[in-house]
Amino acid sequence: MVGHDPLITRVFRGKDRFREAAADWQEIVSSAEIRDQVKLPGTGLMAFGTFGFRYTSAVSSVLIIPRLIVGRRGGTSWLTRIHPASESVLPLSLEEAQNILEELISTSGKTGTTPHVTLREGAQTEASFLSSVSRAVERINTGEVDKVVLSRDLQGSLSENSDLRFPLKRLAESYPDCWTFSVDGLFGSSPETLVGVHGNKVQARVLAGTARRGSDTNSDLESAAALASSHKDLDEHGFATRSVLDALAPFTGALTVSDSPFTLKLPNVWHLATDIAGTLSTGSSSLDLVDALHPTAAVAGTPTAVAVTVIDDLEPFDRGRYAGPVGWVGANGDGEWAIALRCAQVSGGTITAYAGCGIVSDSIPEKELVETEMKFRPIIDAFS
Repeated sequence: MVGHDPLITRVFRGKDRFREAAADWQEIVSSAEIRDQVKLPGTGLMAFGTFGFRYTSAVSSVLIIPRLIVGRRGGTSWLTRIHPASESVLPLSLEEAQNILEELISTSGKTGTTPHVTLREGAQTEASFLSSVSRAVERINTGEVDKVVLSRDLQGSLSENSDLRFPLKRLAESYPDCWTFSVDGLFGSSPETLVGVHGNKVQARVLAGTARRGSDTNSDLESAAALASSHKDLDEHGFATRSVLDALAPFTGALTVSDSPFTLKLPNVWHLATDIAGTLSTGSSSLDLVDALHPTAAVAGTPTAVAVTVIDDLEPFDRGRYAGPVGWVGANGDGEWAIALRCAQVSGGTITAYAGCGIVSDSIPEKELVETEMKFRPIIDAFS
């Protein structure tokens, strides 16, 4: 789905940002007249959103309702127009709709330049990251925390007139099985579904545990097999899966879970993955579930409250919206939300990319550094 020309932007901050967003959205929906003949997920009135990782972040969380949305799902395409009741809007012909679609998504014939950016160390240098991982392991071994997710940043400068549709297109083409997103300056291709709600059905995908792809078929299979049997990665994955199950349990009658983690193949890495599905037993919206789930152990650690404190101590930067929820919500509360991973934030002429990894008792700092390098690769390649 592609949205164009923001009509309404609602800004949220603080601990209650998800609840305030859900309440604001319900207020907007209740006063709207909605004509939706297509009735697919994402049709009708909807908003795109991106939320900060921490309630203390200087970066705001937003819901954006665009005037125009173009979507495609399962072979069906649609165009949604949203406008104030005071405005009269004439129906579009098929040709006009096709022209709008081409204008929104095409990168051909644009006056903007293709950005080529060299990303360099940010606030968390390689040396300081190694030190932070060592300190995290020490705190884990004292029993203060079981797992903590630490990240580092890279920064670069964008030239004037840079058109971010070019790197976004590269991400979408290179990572077709990921969520490619661009909302309010945050963009990337995330492999991890935080939560999806369609009717009374809920689903999530947990990712934790990473290995590099092999250089040939045999080494690739060996890498996947080693990941699937790694006690360190299985422990890390177990923390993440349990945190999602515990958060969803109050909202569902029953949950089904993969018998064991499976290896998910992406172009540059293997991940351990677990799929979770269930039936909602409450009338909760996708934003309600986002509020309950975030942050999961996959992006914070276990126990969550303690892990977040450790992150504050060991990361010398504000994560902003990195590792926060990004996605959309519909008029009926349905929605699809990913965790903002493999991503970067553009602010002014500066681009900041982020990558992190889960630290447990037997983590080796140098190996964790290599893992962040693998996770930076999508953004680095998109701007190369």
